Amino acid sequence: MFSTELSTRSCDGHAVVMLRGELDLADAAEVAAALTAISAGEPRIIVDLAGLEFIDSSGVAALERGRRQARRAGGDLVLAASRQKVMRILALTRLTEAFAVYATVEEAVGEVGHFKEGAMPTSQRPRKRRWPGPATSRLFQPSSRPSTGRP
Repeated sequence: MFSTELSTRSCDGHAVVMLRGELDLADAAEVAAALTAISAGEPRIIVDLAGLEFIDSSGVAALERGRRQARRAGGDLVLAASRQKVMRILALTRLTEAFAVYATVEEAVGEVGHFKEGAMPTSQRPRKRRWPGPATSRLFQPSSRPSTGRP
């Protein structure tokens, strides 16, 4: 039994994916697969979260996977109409920093003019530097000062 209902519609050249219920481990893989399939046909995706009552970390991962696939296809995935409970989870996982989040689907459609036509594929985007970088690796190099024998 699925705890998430997923439906889609088209709106001004964007795929609008409506999620209802609870997006958790039970349905995360199916939702990620659906978002991947949708991005193959229409890579500009707006996920309507108005009917979503709960999301866990596997649901968050499904949204991120869908976004990654949409970007590979030259589009993007944005979020809209999230309930306060769901927004709290998205904020705690810092997904609100990674995704564009809109109050309504209509606002997302209007603002998503900044979806980049022919967006840069993720393989060509600059990568973030991972720790340890040059600045932090210096901290772990042995000192050239002679030891005094004291701790």
